[in-house]
Amino acid sequence: MSSTDFPFTVDETHNKANNELIRDSRRLVLSAGVFGLIQLAVAAGVLWYFGGQPWVWMMAIALTVMALVSFGMMFVLPRKVGTAQELYDRYPLVPAVVAAVNERDLVLLALVDTTVDGNEESRWALAARTVTRLAGHPRKVGERVPSVAVAGQRNLSDREHWSEVTPMPIAWATPDRSVIDRASDTIPAAQWKRLEKSVSRLAEVRETPEDLLVLD
Repeated sequence: MSSTDFPFTVDETHNKANNELIRDSRRLVLSAGVFGLIQLAVAAGVLWYFGGQPWVWMMAIALTVMALVSFGMMFVLPRKVGTAQELYDRYPLVPAVVAAVNERDLVLLALVDTTVDGNEESRWALAARTVTRLAGHPRKVGERVPSVAVAGQRNLSDREHWSEVTPMPIAWATPDRSVIDRASDTIPAAQWKRLEKSVSRLAEVRETPEDLLVLD
């Protein structure tokens, strides 16, 4: 998997309102902060209720350390994830389509290369993601949604391939339809064709632990 071959400028206002992957990251940061505050509150409550016994102090210190770790994650996570512009610049452009339309959400299906080293032979897979908003695209099965493939994690048993890949639509980052159309045209026709022939395999993809089905 290599960096994107489709540079464009992210509209920060539009991205903030629509990018659900960035929103999920912010929720993780908020959750870390809340968890840290809860741990400090429990530590204070234990000290107040049980007094200064040795075991109480040990518990309070342990909770305080855990709280500090949680607060530290509030600074580490944003740096690890990066800004929206960095993500769109870092990850490759891939084909994705609307594979299912539900009452409150949509399911995207993308064709992604799970190989970590872009110089190695590609290992293709289908990646799925549920989204609630998709500005710039009609809610219909088969709608083409050019995206970038954001890599998540790797298994210890296989460091050469990503075990988690999430499609992030170009439409989340810009309201400019010409940019979306240009992204769609940049993706090779053979990749679009292979993906569209695989939409019927959505159920298989959803049965995998990370919504990622490696193709033969």
